[in-house]
Amino acid sequence: MTGRGPGTMTRRGTLGVAVVGAGRMGADHVRRIDRVISGARVAAVADVDGERAKAVADGVAGCTAYTDPAAAIAAPGVDAVLVASPGPAHEAALTEALARGLPVLCEKPLTPDAASALRVVRAEERLGRRLVQVGFMRRYDAEYLRLKALLDGGGLGRALMLHQRHRNASSPPWFTGEMLLADSVVHEMDATRWLLGQEITAVTVMRPRPSGNAPEGLDDPQFVVFETDGGALADVEIYVNCRFGYQVQAEAVCENGTARIGDAHGMLVSTGGRWGGSIAPGFEERFEDAYDRQVRAWVDAALCGEVTGPGCWDGYAAAAVCEAGLRSRAEGRRVEVELVERPALYD
Repeated sequence: MTGRGPGTMTRRGTLGVAVVGAGRMGADHVRRIDRVISGARVAAVADVDGERAKAVADGVAGCTAYTDPAAAIAAPGVDAVLVASPGPAHEAALTEALARGLPVLCEKPLTPDAASALRVVRAEERLGRRLVQVGFMRRYDAEYLRLKALLDGGGLGRALMLHQRHRNASSPPWFTGEMLLADSVVHEMDATRWLLGQEITAVTVMRPRPSGNAPEGLDDPQFVVFETDGGALADVEIYVNCRFGYQVQAEAVCENGTARIGDAHGMLVSTGGRWGGSIAPGFEERFEDAYDRQVRAWVDAALCGEVTGPGCWDGYAAAAVCEAGLRSRAEGRRVEVELVERPALYD
């Protein structure tokens, strides 16, 4: 398949993908495309660490390793790009892919700040068609999909509040208080917008006394409140050193009832006078199926010349909410979210 851009894709072909970034997420996506889903193959892998790129590429038949993302994107047989490099490198890879008219699946964040995210929005807007999907994988999780369908169905009435909890067993030594928002709560920023169908207009971040389990200097947990343009309130408890496992929960409080997801997964066992189940140790185990669904949906859409799922506008909106949250955290006050007018391309 040699077409460039979704306008030349055909459903009968195999999508040749360049994966930019061969770290934890990039390598996992290479495995997923090569072994889990159909309709695509990994044609190129790029990473600034040449040995790491080669190690990942060597495990895939017909895959070539590069240290320059632009060279990988321009490589023969590449029809689409999956960006899984660190956030600061995203804009350059996205700009290159857009210039070539290639569909992109970009891991969050779209870019690390609202200004650069808006530049990507404007670049896509100038093309007049959507090419970028952002990797907010919770939109593909079975439980989140059921909750979204229930809220959209209207049987519970208007959503008034959304309570969310995001817990990790432990955080890496380099994790900072700002990263609790930018790397973790960013998922709830998108989930809130998507589940409620509303934009977030203001953010308030509160910091209780840090847990004794948190590394020295890390203000963990934090409590975040979102206000929306539809009059709803959403809160997020982010606690990345809870010790007991990885847990993501959401409860929608509506006019005529409530709905909650994330309470339990897998088998419940009763034995020896006790009952219980298991908690996923990390995000990869909890959302493995969602990642598979996300990449499968992206490949299927790209083969049909389409782009579905969260796009550049969602990535930009999340970046703007994140910036307001970081200001609120630093200044100890409510901060309004600043968004430009939504382009017609994303209506």
